Amino acid sequence: MAASTGATTVLYGTAWDDRTLLERTKQANLEAERRDGIRRHFEYDWQRVARHNAAYARFVEAERQRLGESHPLFLTQYCLRPLHGGGRLFDRQQRAQLQGTHGRQSTPVAGETYVAGLDVAGAALEPSAAESPRRDATVLTIARVSHPPRVALVQEPRIQIVEHYAWTNEPHDSLLARLVDVLGRVWRVRRVAVDATGLGETLARLLAASLGQDVIRPFRFTAESKSRLGYALLAAVNGGRLRMYAGDDSDEYTELWRQAEAARVAYRANQTMNFFVDPTEGHDDYLMSAALAVEAAADSRPRTAIGRLREGRR
Repeated sequence: MAASTGATTVLYGTAWDDRTLLERTKQANLEAERRDGIRRHFEYDWQRVARHNAAYARFVEAERQRLGESHPLFLTQYCLRPLHGGGRLFDRQQRAQLQGTHGRQSTPVAGETYVAGLDVAGAALEPSAAESPRRDATVLTIARVSHPPRVALVQEPRIQIVEHYAWTNEPHDSLLARLVDVLGRVWRVRRVAVDATGLGETLARLLAASLGQDVIRPFRFTAESKSRLGYALLAAVNGGRLRMYAGDDSDEYTELWRQAEAARVAYRANQTMNFFVDPTEGHDDYLMSAALAVEAAADSRPRTAIGRLREGRR
């Protein structure tokens, strides 16, 4: 009926990518404007709104610091810039931000807090000629965590990767004993985010039985949960809150950076994304382990008791 009567149609919102109806309509309106000069498209990004609303300006500034200006959610929701399919997960600037100057360490330092991310190897398959000769490994990333003061604008933790462990073709019964010792006795980690998908589900349950339910955080990979994990990883890198230890020419250091450079991202509908290393370019076990360490750090702040002291009896 609207078409038959020539009624005005109004579309509003923020476009996620260049395939959405909103973005296609925007481009059609802009093309019509170029032809006849009649304005059809009205756009107000966060900076325009912030001029008139100081509270909103403070909120978005905090989001910019937390997510980083290149984060997909910041670009689309605040800058009104739609995404274009995907590409490399980290550009050169982001990889430079990820590189740290702190040294690798094999033991904890008293008084520091540590978390870990554990990516569990999938079932062993015969590699094809196109695949990397290195088999998928179970990778453990150990990270030192520090938290900003309560008054800080951004309350996200600072995460420094300090150690890597990797096991290939290790039976889960012997792997379990080693993990319990490394995580519990050596590092005394506060949180471990464990890949609990498929073969990892049993390992995560056994680790929780040994180390405690409050230490182990099972993470089941789904399209939605992996998207959330990827956004958190990007935010930590963009915000300068995730750092890799300084170069030491080790196999672990080399492999993580190879995966960081090879990693790709694909943006999908409903503000979701997928990140991965193409199987023809190798594995993504170190990358996923690092992302899980970021997940573990998110809830690693110690709880603070709230209450008041009772007056003693006279």
